[in-house]
Amino acid sequence: MANPSSPEAPLPVGKVSQLIGGWVDRLGAVWVEGQITQLSRRPGMQFLTLRDPEQDVSLVVTCFRSVVEPLADTLQEGSRVIVHAKPEWYAGRGTLSLRATEIRLVGLGELLARLEQLKRRLGAEGLFDAERKRPLPFLPQCVGLVTGRASAAERDVLEVARRRWPAVRFEVRNVLVQGAQAAAQVARAVRELDAHQDVDVIVVARGGGSVEDLLPFSDEELCRTVAAARTPVVSAIGHEPDQPLLDWVADLRAATPTDAAKRVVPDVGEEQARVRQLRDRARRSVTDLVRRELAGLAGVRSRPALAAPHRLLDERSAELTALLDRARRTLGHRLDRAESDLGHLGERVLALSPAATLQRGYAVLQRADGHVVTDPAVLAPDEPLHARVAGGAFEVTVRQDPAE
Repeated sequence: MANPSSPEAPLPVGKVSQLIGGWVDRLGAVWVEGQITQLSRRPGMQFLTLRDPEQDVSLVVTCFRSVVEPLADTLQEGSRVIVHAKPEWYAGRGTLSLRATEIRLVGLGELLARLEQLKRRLGAEGLFDAERKRPLPFLPQCVGLVTGRASAAERDVLEVARRRWPAVRFEVRNVLVQGAQAAAQVARAVRELDAHQDVDVIVVARGGGSVEDLLPFSDEELCRTVAAARTPVVSAIGHEPDQPLLDWVADLRAATPTDAAKRVVPDVGEEQARVRQLRDRARRSVTDLVRRELAGLAGVRSRPALAAPHRLLDERSAELTALLDRARRTLGHRLDRAESDLGHLGERVLALSPAATLQRGYAVLQRADGHVVTDPAVLAPDEPLHARVAGGAFEVTVRQDPAE
């Protein structure tokens, strides 16, 4: 439909409201799912506010009492419902509402099935992977706490943490932990604390509840906010049988708010005891090491080489002197024996010498060719011979023996 207005011929407000009403009427009746955030029951017309659980969008729903009466005992604020309604535009006030003709409660089984689908989708995106889990700081200086106002969860976390480590500081954000606005408030508080420069770890705490009560902690926006946070997040919803999706996305799941305080903040007494134990252990180790080294040094010093360092030299000097004396004696003995042997040999040589024989009166006869005469039969008469005696030599002539 073309816009019939112009700067020269503007449409009056009533006409615009009437046109909007015509466009809304064309939508017809629709099925709408949402969460009841406000319920006003009157004798005639019933009014309730229906909010989108995943977006910050709300619509007013009106219906007759007969529509609500079948669910009067179970319908309450926070209930998830499906409404069959026709959009209506109130031209006089310029407001949009839904006129409901039927209201159905969303069953728990259906909610759990949807949560399971969301869980599989987020898991496929890697939001539950252990690799992306950030370690908690050993000693956080400031802890961010997201919890209900004046709740038992807040009291447990603060009291236990301060009792364990009195110096710890807290940045507390009180939010709704149940109902249609809870997920949005918790997500906003997590973003605020994540942007806070002093906050080292964030704890989201609630004291348990039914599956319906814990639905805000399975909100997709909240899960993605926690996954995108730079600060480690601890989920302390205080339940055991059922786990909201926040437990899977958070960096650490604590069983209860008290357990979260114990996991986030160390116990000063335990740490002091651990320091004392380590200090005593270190002292014992050093003492034992020094004792062993002293014993080893004493053992080394007690050895003869170090106890009397000159003793070894004296012993070696004595051994050397003894060897020298032995060498001198051995050499003297050998020289004496050699001298004695030489004297004996000389005497033998002298005894066996031809000169000694000649001294005893013997003579050596040699023929003209130099051969020594040993047999007179080989001599010829008048043959000249050379005679040698102890006093010298002379010539002789062979004579015929008259006796012959």
